[in-house]
Amino acid sequence: MTVKDDSFTNWKNREEIAESMIPIIGKLQRERDVTVLLHSRSLVNKSVVSILKTHRFARQIAGEELSVTETMPFLQALTTLDLGPSQIDIGMLAATYKADDRGLTVAEFTARAVSGATGDDKIERREPRDVVLYGFGRIGRLVARLLIEKAGSGNGLRLRAIVVRQGGDQDIVKRASLLRRDSIHGQFQGTITVDEANSTIIANGNEIKVIHAGDPSEVDYTAYGIKDAILIDNTGKWRDREGLSKHLRPGIDKVVLTAPGKGDVPNIVHGVNHAMIKPDEQILSCASCTTNAIVPPLKAMADEYGVLRGHVETVHSFTNDQNLLDNYHKADRRGRSAPLNMVITETGAASAVAKALPELEAPITGSSIRVPVPDVSIAILSLRLGRETTREEVLDYLRNVSLTSPLKRQIDFTTAPDAVSSDFIGSRHASIVDAGATKVDGDNAILYLWYDNEFGYSCQVIRVVQHVSGVEYPTFPAPAV
Repeated sequence: MTVKDDSFTNWKNREEIAESMIPIIGKLQRERDVTVLLHSRSLVNKSVVSILKTHRFARQIAGEELSVTETMPFLQALTTLDLGPSQIDIGMLAATYKADDRGLTVAEFTARAVSGATGDDKIERREPRDVVLYGFGRIGRLVARLLIEKAGSGNGLRLRAIVVRQGGDQDIVKRASLLRRDSIHGQFQGTITVDEANSTIIANGNEIKVIHAGDPSEVDYTAYGIKDAILIDNTGKWRDREGLSKHLRPGIDKVVLTAPGKGDVPNIVHGVNHAMIKPDEQILSCASCTTNAIVPPLKAMADEYGVLRGHVETVHSFTNDQNLLDNYHKADRRGRSAPLNMVITETGAASAVAKALPELEAPITGSSIRVPVPDVSIAILSLRLGRETTREEVLDYLRNVSLTSPLKRQIDFTTAPDAVSSDFIGSRHASIVDAGATKVDGDNAILYLWYDNEFGYSCQVIRVVQHVSGVEYPTFPAPAV
């Protein structure tokens, strides 16, 4: 047999294994509310090729490719356990099993590693929590996609309604079309139909009421059967407690803002300070996409090396706030054509660090340049560290953070020497460390952090909403602290 034939046979064998994984992963999700991950990447609703590519990606962060032949035994072991709602990382199970010296079988090791999700320790499945979207722009539609995606088990979060201003004839049809097709993020994964007579969009079986209102005071959500809901305001129109309190209408229990909050509104970066949210807090902010991109790696570096000062320069994709062609704008430069110019502008991300990471006393400055790409930005984080180190040490540390730490859902890591911005469209991490671009000289370090400022940020928003709703299920094996 030639090498070529041998490689093809190997591929077909792995393809067959990946194919057999799909019904197991789907059944665990539907019947037990268990999400199967591979190095923090969900395998739910993934194709055969996507599963194989996700396994192959492991070589970039773990140093060698992970095979489905290694992870399949752990997946099979999960089916024999009485599991409760949880997230289980079979990539981490395989990696930790290799390092285990107790002589356990795969089944024995798996049972012990996920024991917190079984027996008396398991979480009981909860009733779904109602969610309302106020506004339906770029972030609103991506959050909607994520909510619909995560409704597959029938538990967790349930998108009940979208509140928008009346947009004219065929308003609902046009909004459904924008949800169905996206020029950057592609087709919606599923089916969408519209019931204009009942002002409803039906997405993958989820009935979503479209409510037309010009102001929060016009809506009584209980009239639509909505109760104790979490409202996600993605308009950015109100950013302080007084303004956001307008949303606390009958049927609404909490308000989450997808923009930096002002005044005493808590700015939350999931993975960093979400545990500080008080149970009775009704209004909070998910900060900005850039704040979410820089705060997790900044915390990681501060924890290990100490940070004396820093500066962040964001090279940011243009947004709908800018003009397509030169026109009046209240900001000094944002009136100039977004697709034709690099535009220097301000960023509040540096000042927002103090809200999300108050224990960091180091001064952090920041600025931003908007550039002619529609999505994915990069933050260049320049740090003066508390001690000298080497590039190799920093990269090894950040690679491990992305794999095993409590920040592994926020920080990703790539060693691809040819990576460019469009490669990170659809990333679910808050930021991705570019290993090849990282620079370290003594106590100075410069990190290049890619981030999908639309989808990655939307994933962070969903994580915050899951946390405050009580449906943020534990991950096993537990990340190293």
